[in-house]
Order: sequence, then structure tokens, then C-alpha cells
Amino acid sequence: MPGPAPAQVGRLLLVPNTLDLGSGVEVPLDQVLPRAVIEQAAGLGHWVAENARSARALLKRVDALVPLALPLQSIQIQELPRPRKGAGPNQAAPDLAPLLAPALAGHDIGLVSEAGLPGVADPGATLVAAAHAASLVVEPLAGPSSLLLALAGSGLNGQSFAFVGYLPIEATARAARIRELEALSRRQGQTQIAIETPYRNDALLAALLEHLQPGTRLAVASGLSLPQGRCSSRSVAAWRALRGHAQAHALGDRLPAVFLFLAG
Repeated sequence: MPGPAPAQVGRLLLVPNTLDLGSGVEVPLDQVLPRAVIEQAAGLGHWVAENARSARALLKRVDALVPLALPLQSIQIQELPRPRKGAGPNQAAPDLAPLLAPALAGHDIGLVSEAGLPGVADPGATLVAAAHAASLVVEPLAGPSSLLLALAGSGLNGQSFAFVGYLPIEATARAARIRELEALSRRQGQTQIAIETPYRNDALLAALLEHLQPGTRLAVASGLSLPQGRCSSRSVAAWRALRGHAQAHALGDRLPAVFLFLAG
């Protein structure tokens, strides 16, 4: 006699967010997210978010285009655990099973970051790994990624590239890291991609122009998908020649930026 049919489990949907966080400009949602993604987001009653407040803000924008299946206050939004301050690399991994419990009970879960694609330059990758370990279906949805948009617009090597995250803040360590990455780029012909907190954008650009070799190509993409977005790409020597031209150097302290370089 056959046993009972296995219980149906839900999926983990990786829902992209806009890139306008903190910019002071709200881009129309349907200009950056496909309609199908907006409709899928509207139907979800369970979410895991980097930040619950920004997730609610996204859902309000979704609701303005496609009515939510549930009232916003009835939608469950759980936050990803944050690393403990001062904890070392050997800290115990957080228990992510409670975050995936709705999927194991048959409900789809949306994973959303504060900006861009979940799991890319984002702590959501740990939940994605846990979902795979639990044999859940993981479905990434189409949407903007600042890293790939910047790479596409840079004219640098898109066949070999590495995302290196944030560079050190301390000046000596930052200079050493820049030279290390430039040497790696030269050996491997590999584009290096870094990001920074917006209020440190100008300081990082200045450090790159100071420590990179003149023949290295440097691209800076800021405010991608926003009306004031731009992507500039030229040799370090050409960047230095533009000193004094505010429009070439000042990035401001609100727009997120991506920095890419390729040694010659």
C-alpha cells in the first residue's frame, strides 16, 4: 500500500530591489523591475529581508502597481541575523532554520536586499546556501545589479573580473590593498570591482587616483538606474588631468558608486 504523498514545500524567491536607496530619488518601480517580478512580489506573504523597514517600503511601492495579496501588516517579514560586533571569524553560524520554516510548511518566501540582487555583495547568500542544504528550490528573479551594470558600462574586461568588496579605510592599508589588486589585475588581465559607503566615495576615488599607475584604466559608475546616474571610464592619467574639474571628480555623499580598474 503506497504511503502518503510527500508534503509540498515552498520556494525561496530572490526578489531584486531598486538601486535608489538613500539617494533622495524614487525611481518608478516598473522602470527597473519586470512586471512579472512585481506580480510575484505582490503575492508573497512571507519575506526574509536585510532590513524589514526597507522591505516594507518596497512592498508599498509594489502595492501601488499590483495590489498585495495580503494587507501589509499581515505579511511576515523576518530579518537576517546581523553579525555580532567584535565577533571573530570563528563565531558560530546563526541558525537560519526558523527563517526557512514557512517554505518547509508549503509557502513561498521572498528574499530581498536593501538594493539590487539578494546574495550578490549581500548577506543573503547565507540563507540561499541554507535553502539549498534543505533541498528547497531557489529561484532568482530578474532585476538590477549595480555591479554588473557598472561592469557592462565600464568598457573593461567583462570576461574576467573579481568583486573585492570594501577596501580598507585606514590610508596605509588602503594604499597597500590598491597596489596589491592592481598587481593582480596586471598578472591576470582581470577587472577589479570595489564599492564604498557613499559618504566615502570621494575619498576612495582620490586614493585610487593617487596609488594606481597612470596607464591603469579606471571606471566609476554612480547612481545607476537614477536620472543623475553616470558611468565614466578613462586612464588614471586622464583622470588626473581633469583635476580641478568638479564634474569629473566629485561624487557626493548620497549616491552609491562602483569603482572598477584594469591594469594595462
